[in-house]
Amino acid sequence: MKAAELRAMTDEELRQAHEHGRQELFNLRFQQATGRLPDTSRLRTVRRDMARLLTVERERLLWAAYEAAVGKEG
Repeated sequence: MKAAELRAMTDEELRQAHEHGRQELFNLRFQQATGRLPDTSRLRTVRRDMARLLTVERERLLWAAYEAAVGKEG
């Protein structure tokens, strides 16, 4: 998933994508531990998607904090 696609999502959609990604990552790790992971590259892809998702969530959090700080000054 591209960062631009994530930025276009609402907060609720991001939250759902986060939950889905965490569940998928858990399942992939479980499959890897039991030796039943057919596509090992999927683990890397999901980890990177989760990193992008967390980055977008953090950007929104920081932007909201910035707007709140600037709003109080002006």
